[in-house]
Amino acid sequence: MNKTNLVLDFGIFAGLLVAAAPGLTGLPVHEWLGVAFAGAILTHLLLHWKWITEVALHFLRKLFHQSRLQFVIDSALLFAFIAVMLSGLMISRNVLAFIGIATARNSLWNSIHPLAANATVLLAGLHFATHWSWVVGMTKRYVQNPIASVFGARKQLQPAPIAVRTNDATTH
Repeated sequence: MNKTNLVLDFGIFAGLLVAAAPGLTGLPVHEWLGVAFAGAILTHLLLHWKWITEVALHFLRKLFHQSRLQFVIDSALLFAFIAVMLSGLMISRNVLAFIGIATARNSLWNSIHPLAANATVLLAGLHFATHWSWVVGMTKRYVQNPIASVFGARKQLQPAPIAVRTNDATTH
Protein backbone atom coordinates (compact mmCIF):
# COMPACT_ATOMS: atom_id res chain seq x y z
CA MET A 1 0.00 0.00 0.00
CA ASN A 2 2.81 2.44 0.88
CA LYS A 3 4.58 1.71 -2.39
CA THR A 4 1.38 2.40 -4.34
CA ASN A 5 0.89 5.65 -2.42
CA LEU A 6 4.47 6.72 -3.08
CA VAL A 7 4.25 6.06 -6.84
CA LEU A 8 0.86 7.77 -7.07
CA ASP A 9 2.02 10.75 -5.00
CA PHE A 10 5.13 11.28 -7.12
CA GLY A 11 2.96 10.99 -10.24
CA ILE A 12 0.53 13.56 -8.88
CA PHE A 13 3.39 15.89 -7.95
CA ALA A 14 4.97 15.59 -11.40
CA GLY A 15 1.57 16.04 -13.06
CA LEU A 16 0.91 19.15 -10.99
CA LEU A 17 4.22 20.68 -12.03
CA VAL A 18 3.54 19.99 -15.72
CA ALA A 19 -0.10 21.12 -15.53
CA ALA A 20 0.95 24.33 -13.76
CA ALA A 21 2.89 25.35 -16.89
CA PRO A 22 0.44 25.13 -19.82
CA GLY A 23 2.91 27.02 -22.01
CA LEU A 24 5.12 23.92 -21.96
CA THR A 25 2.47 21.50 -23.17
CA GLY A 26 -0.08 23.58 -25.05
CA LEU A 27 -3.71 24.04 -24.11
CA PRO A 28 -5.11 20.65 -25.27
CA VAL A 29 -2.54 18.64 -23.30
CA HIS A 30 -2.98 20.99 -20.31
CA GLU A 31 -6.73 20.37 -20.29
CA TRP A 32 -6.53 16.60 -20.72
CA LEU A 33 -3.79 16.40 -18.11
CA GLY A 34 -6.16 18.22 -15.76
CA VAL A 35 -8.81 15.56 -16.35
CA ALA A 36 -6.27 12.79 -15.68
CA PHE A 37 -5.10 14.70 -12.63
CA ALA A 38 -8.66 14.65 -11.27
CA GLY A 39 -8.67 10.85 -11.55
CA ALA A 40 -5.34 10.62 -9.74
CA ILE A 41 -6.58 12.89 -6.94
CA LEU A 42 -9.74 10.83 -6.55
CA THR A 43 -7.61 7.67 -6.30
CA HIS A 44 -5.38 9.40 -3.73
CA LEU A 45 -8.42 10.34 -1.65
CA LEU A 46 -9.81 6.80 -1.80
CA LEU A 47 -6.47 5.31 -0.74
CA HIS A 48 -6.35 7.68 2.22
CA TRP A 49 -10.05 7.54 3.10
CA LYS A 50 -9.49 5.78 6.44
CA TRP A 51 -7.05 8.51 7.56
CA ILE A 52 -9.42 11.23 6.35
CA THR A 53 -12.38 9.85 8.29
CA GLU A 54 -10.35 9.15 11.45
CA VAL A 55 -8.91 12.65 11.59
CA ALA A 56 -12.29 14.22 10.75
CA LEU A 57 -13.99 12.27 13.54
CA HIS A 58 -11.32 13.20 16.10
CA PHE A 59 -10.60 16.69 14.81
CA LEU A 60 -11.53 18.56 18.00
CA ARG A 61 -10.18 16.03 20.51
CA LYS A 62 -6.51 16.96 20.30
CA LEU A 63 -5.99 20.66 19.77
CA PHE A 64 -2.28 20.61 18.91
CA HIS A 65 -1.61 17.59 16.77
CA GLN A 66 0.13 17.39 13.40
CA SER A 67 -2.76 15.43 11.86
CA ARG A 68 -5.04 18.38 12.57
CA LEU A 69 -2.76 20.79 10.68
CA GLN A 70 -2.47 18.29 7.84
CA PHE A 71 -6.25 17.94 7.72
CA VAL A 72 -6.76 21.72 7.51
CA ILE A 73 -4.15 22.05 4.74
CA ASP A 74 -5.50 19.02 2.90
CA SER A 75 -9.08 20.31 3.11
CA ALA A 76 -8.01 23.69 1.73
CA LEU A 77 -6.07 21.88 -1.01
CA LEU A 78 -9.14 19.86 -1.95
CA PHE A 79 -11.26 23.02 -2.08
CA ALA A 80 -8.66 24.78 -4.27
CA PHE A 81 -8.38 21.73 -6.50
CA ILE A 82 -12.15 21.55 -6.97
CA ALA A 83 -12.13 25.26 -7.83
CA VAL A 84 -9.33 24.84 -10.38
CA MET A 85 -11.03 21.80 -11.96
CA LEU A 86 -14.47 23.40 -12.12
CA SER A 87 -13.15 26.68 -13.48
CA GLY A 88 -10.90 24.78 -15.88
CA LEU A 89 -13.85 22.84 -17.25
CA MET A 90 -15.92 26.00 -17.57
CA ILE A 91 -13.22 27.69 -19.69
CA SER A 92 -12.21 24.52 -21.52
CA ARG A 93 -11.87 24.71 -25.27
CA ASN A 94 -10.98 21.07 -25.88
CA VAL A 95 -12.31 18.66 -23.26
CA LEU A 96 -15.96 19.74 -23.21
CA ALA A 97 -15.99 20.27 -26.99
CA PHE A 98 -14.71 16.71 -27.39
CA ILE A 99 -17.74 15.37 -25.51
CA GLY A 100 -20.12 17.77 -27.23
CA ILE A 101 -20.79 20.25 -24.44
CA ALA A 102 -20.71 23.96 -25.19
CA THR A 103 -20.21 26.47 -22.38
CA ALA A 104 -20.80 30.19 -22.44
CA ARG A 105 -17.62 32.20 -21.96
CA ASN A 106 -17.62 33.96 -18.62
CA SER A 107 -14.81 36.20 -17.42
CA LEU A 108 -15.46 35.15 -13.80
CA TRP A 109 -14.22 31.61 -14.55
CA ASN A 110 -11.20 33.07 -16.36
CA SER A 111 -10.36 35.00 -13.18
CA ILE A 112 -10.97 32.10 -10.78
CA HIS A 113 -8.87 29.55 -12.67
CA PRO A 114 -5.39 31.11 -12.22
CA LEU A 115 -6.12 32.07 -8.61
CA ALA A 116 -7.28 28.54 -7.79
CA ALA A 117 -4.32 27.07 -9.69
CA ASN A 118 -1.84 29.19 -7.72
CA ALA A 119 -3.56 28.25 -4.45
CA THR A 120 -3.42 24.58 -5.46
CA VAL A 121 0.33 24.74 -6.12
CA LEU A 122 0.97 26.57 -2.83
CA LEU A 123 -1.18 24.20 -0.79
CA ALA A 124 0.31 21.16 -2.54
CA GLY A 125 3.72 22.41 -1.41
CA LEU A 126 2.45 22.70 2.17
CA HIS A 127 0.85 19.25 1.89
CA PHE A 128 4.18 17.85 0.72
CA ALA A 129 6.03 19.63 3.56
CA THR A 130 3.70 18.35 6.30
CA HIS A 131 4.12 14.80 5.01
CA TRP A 132 7.89 15.15 4.51
CA SER A 133 8.92 12.49 7.04
CA TRP A 134 6.65 9.93 5.34
CA VAL A 135 8.01 10.88 1.89
CA VAL A 136 11.61 10.55 3.09
CA GLY A 137 10.94 7.24 4.87
CA MET A 138 9.14 5.68 1.92
CA THR A 139 11.72 6.98 -0.58
CA LYS A 140 14.50 5.40 1.47
CA ARG A 141 12.56 2.17 1.80
CA TYR A 142 11.45 1.75 -1.82
CA VAL A 143 14.06 3.70 -3.81
CA GLN A 144 17.31 4.30 -1.94
CA ASN A 145 17.62 0.92 -0.15
CA PRO A 146 16.89 -1.21 -3.25
CA ILE A 147 19.39 0.80 -5.29
CA ALA A 148 21.98 0.55 -2.51
CA SER A 149 21.42 -3.20 -2.23
CA VAL A 150 21.95 -3.65 -5.99
CA PHE A 151 25.22 -1.74 -5.91
CA GLY A 152 26.22 -3.44 -2.65
CA ALA A 153 25.62 -6.84 -4.25
CA ARG A 154 27.79 -5.87 -7.22
CA LYS A 155 30.61 -4.89 -4.88
CA GLN A 156 30.37 -8.28 -3.17
CA LEU A 157 30.55 -10.10 -6.51
CA GLN A 158 33.76 -8.38 -7.54
CA PRO A 159 36.97 -10.20 -6.66
CA ALA A 160 38.90 -8.83 -3.77
CA PRO A 161 41.97 -6.84 -4.74
CA ILE A 162 45.22 -8.82 -4.72
CA ALA A 163 47.75 -7.60 -2.24
CA VAL A 164 51.24 -7.26 -3.65
CA ARG A 165 53.97 -8.01 -1.20
CA THR A 166 57.38 -6.52 -1.60
CA ASN A 167 60.61 -7.65 -0.01
CA ASP A 168 62.51 -5.05 1.86
CA ALA A 169 65.89 -6.71 1.38
CA THR A 170 68.76 -4.61 2.45
CA THR A 171 72.06 -4.76 0.68
CA HIS A 172 75.33 -5.26 2.54
